[in-house]
Amino acid sequence: MRAGPLATVQDLGRPGRAHLGVPRSGAADGRAFRLANRLVGNPESAAAVELTLGGAALRFHRNAWIAVTGAPLPLCVDGRAYGTNAPCHVPDGGLVDFGTPTSGLRSYLAVRGGVVVDEVLGSRSTDLLSGLGPAPLSPGDRIPVGSAKGFGDIAVDVAPAPSLPDTPVLRILPGPRDDWFAEDAMTALTSSAFIVSPDSNRVGVRLEGPPLTRVREGELGSEGVVTGSLQVPPSGMPIIFLADHPTTGGYPVIAVLASTDIADAAQLRPGQRLRFRL
Repeated sequence: MRAGPLATVQDLGRPGRAHLGVPRSGAADGRAFRLANRLVGNPESAAAVELTLGGAALRFHRNAWIAVTGAPLPLCVDGRAYGTNAPCHVPDGGLVDFGTPTSGLRSYLAVRGGVVVDEVLGSRSTDLLSGLGPAPLSPGDRIPVGSAKGFGDIAVDVAPAPSLPDTPVLRILPGPRDDWFAEDAMTALTSSAFIVSPDSNRVGVRLEGPPLTRVREGELGSEGVVTGSLQVPPSGMPIIFLADHPTTGGYPVIAVLASTDIADAAQLRPGQRLRFRL
């Protein structure tokens, strides 16, 4: 009925194809995505809907069990409020309405049985960079849901989930090209606060803050980059690569996020402050 700012179908992505130029894509916050599926008894890999800043509304044409995780937001079924991080029953014809998150950026809607749009290269994920997978959702779209036959039981009433920090501290490791920067660049990166730019998306989080000074001139030949890389363009402002990042890059990578902190990076919203810790 309504898609909000951006709603896409996501699963765990297309791993193992970077050498072909195909990004992994998949859910930006894999931790919240997996939890949503577990709450309704789905395999963790079942496709679900990723909502950016909420705002969506979906009508169900059969009885269903759903769970919503990630950025906490108001959730109503036929006008009645329900909590997130918990299984919720939706009756045939029920309207599920999502408000705006109180913190964070991305929420996940899992439906028991999973979303069963067509696969592309083994995944149902929407990749905004390459254009693979289904188009972002829009009003009037019908989203097919699969059978839950053989799936696990719904055995949890509610899952405790930590609140999202106002100023997250993301842990980093030195990157493959940290020697392209001044000796104090890593100190500047880890001792200063950065602000998330509005010019951010599923490809990457652009940051504003003290510029990271390069000491090595010239161009870097394109080389492989991974999710969580902090790439630094000529402006000196780092970019955190997220799920839809390109598989290669020509700007030096000064650091890489610890893999367990990528989910926190995926929840950063424009204007939010963050810090890095080596």
